[in-house]
Amino acid sequence: MDIIDFRFRPNTQATIDGFTKSTMFKGMFAKMDLTRLYAQSVPEVVDMISKEGYVKAVITGRDCSGTYDAKSNNEGVKAFVREFPDMFLGFMGVDPNRGMDAIYELDKDIREDGMHGACIDPYLAKMFVNDARYYPVYSKCCELDIPVIVATGPGTLVPGAVMEHAAPRYIDYVARDFPQLKIIISHGGYPWVEEAIMITERNENVYMELSEYERHPGGESYVKAAANLIGDKILFASAHPGADFRDALAMYKGFGLSEDVMEQIMFRNAQKVLGL
Repeated sequence: MDIIDFRFRPNTQATIDGFTKSTMFKGMFAKMDLTRLYAQSVPEVVDMISKEGYVKAVITGRDCSGTYDAKSNNEGVKAFVREFPDMFLGFMGVDPNRGMDAIYELDKDIREDGMHGACIDPYLAKMFVNDARYYPVYSKCCELDIPVIVATGPGTLVPGAVMEHAAPRYIDYVARDFPQLKIIISHGGYPWVEEAIMITERNENVYMELSEYERHPGGESYVKAAANLIGDKILFASAHPGADFRDALAMYKGFGLSEDVMEQIMFRNAQKVLGL
């Protein structure tokens, strides 16, 4: 089965260092067993995932330089894509606190550097996803015909972050105001599981990936929804190397989903969103 992973980073030493030294996520990663992480070269990573059926992997950037003492990692994402453009698709992190500078940069990243989408982190930007400061980002995404990934989740131990900023209910407003914009809820809108499921179901332009939260309390609702309600709207995402991609693949195989739903989740839904 062909696989498109919608949240992936090669486990290079630079990626691992970025995890362990993160300004925002050091508390979260301190709770995790990072001793299992090992560094590989990018060619080694591509060879490894190709053998498992990967045909594409989305690498998400992050820019929260307006609110945290952290540089954007977009240049690192571009470097991965330049090295293996047939495998990796780059989504650029956009910080709305940077105003029009962020919009001009995104335009260049897509038109000139061949990137494929935008990625935003409302709880790191410290504003709701339907804040007016985000609307120029969505307008530019519509103009460029690119999707936007919205990072949700509880932001565990992130200093200064407010979990409510990541609540998926506010994505409903954006989906209404920008019906042509393809929106991907990242991390399943957790812990608002049922809310995220219904927002995905009721809006034609909203999709969802569940990375890292499938096995959290209440996560069984994601699996039930995939089987019976939104199998055509869920995208496979491993969050490698934070969660090993092989463990994620094994987990999905164990969900007992039909072959057709599995093909949708693993490949066809992402193929549609990405316009491949």
